Amino acid sequence: MSKYDYIKEEAFKANMQLPELKLVLFTFGNVSAADRNLGVFAIKPSGVPYEELSADKMVIVDFDGKTVEGDLRPSSDTLTHAVLYKHWEKINGIVHTHSTYATAWAQSLRDIPIYGTTHADHTTADIPCAAPMNDEMIKGNYEYETGFQIINALKEKKLSYEDVEMMLVGNHAPFTWGKTAAKAVYNSAVLEEIAKMAYITESIKADALRLKDALIKKHFERKHGPDSYYGQV
Repeated sequence: MSKYDYIKEEAFKANMQLPELKLVLFTFGNVSAADRNLGVFAIKPSGVPYEELSADKMVIVDFDGKTVEGDLRPSSDTLTHAVLYKHWEKINGIVHTHSTYATAWAQSLRDIPIYGTTHADHTTADIPCAAPMNDEMIKGNYEYETGFQIINALKEKKLSYEDVEMMLVGNHAPFTWGKTAAKAVYNSAVLEEIAKMAYITESIKADALRLKDALIKKHFERKHGPDSYYGQV
């Protein structure tokens, strides 16, 4: 038994949800699960097909991206996860996919406008798209810099990582996060659905109107506000 077994299991189960939810193809994605007390996270090994994964194959890494336990090489996106964990202390799960619709929006370099109440149920903001990485950052430690690309984009748009738990990385693909790995996976699935709905909306009506403020406020607050009434107490 290892003190890391439970986050390995958490990361494994979360990773296995990605193909089940049709958010990944082949090995195009990864999930990590963090333990703040131990200062580490478990992440999918690089390039290993999902059908070959198991909890014991998850790699334990510290918040500087150094392997602590595991025989396999961790995901190539490990340093991005490490940067986000180190700077955002209230998250314990991160997901990266190349899901079709969210990635298409990322490739278009567009925020996803808030067109409907499904979007407003989860955030009051457009889903932000980070600007493409500059050449100096690309030439440097690419995955490490991707973490700061995400952090800086939220700052520039004056958004909080606690309020917006999903982002498109320009020319790349989506990242989502949450208080648990399971919540980060949930956010990844929600983002893909929002991206699909927005694409279809614009296909039907290119100049579709954004959701009006009153509906944004109502739908978000009925789920997340101080007087929320959605679900069971």
